[in-house]
Amino acid sequence: MKTIEGRAWAYGANIDTDALAPIGSYSGTGDLSVGAGQCLRDLDPNFAKSVVEGDVFVATDNMGIGSSREMAPMFLHTLGIRCVLAHSFARIFYRNCFNIGLPALVCAEAGQIKMGDVIKVDPASGKVTNETQGTTYHASRSQNTSWGSSKPAA
Repeated sequence: MKTIEGRAWAYGANIDTDALAPIGSYSGTGDLSVGAGQCLRDLDPNFAKSVVEGDVFVATDNMGIGSSREMAPMFLHTLGIRCVLAHSFARIFYRNCFNIGLPALVCAEAGQIKMGDVIKVDPASGKVTNETQGTTYHASRSQNTSWGSSKPAA
């Protein structure tokens, strides 16, 4: 897997799937870009129209909490997000990312990444470089939670 490089979209804790794929974003046309245009509309109205290919979504705790909307990671991917970094993930959101090939990596230092920082992520090694701040972090594909490890099976 190649290195991902883009701007960070940093939002903090408890980013809910209802915000990522809000009611009304399901158009039924089969065109994911229509629904993706509604992603985070209530939290950041500029998000969907400003994301570019290669950008990185950053959160702290409970990324993807809420209902099991499979469209939430699909909308992020459709907009151009190529990696999600967070302290922790809701189990179903994490699995849905894995299912569509969107790297969801646990990064203890995710809270240090600021909106707009230029980030490089090597999903294979877990190396996360914040080019803006001149710092390096480590991320992992697994998380230890009360429901067990979410490390994907080989």
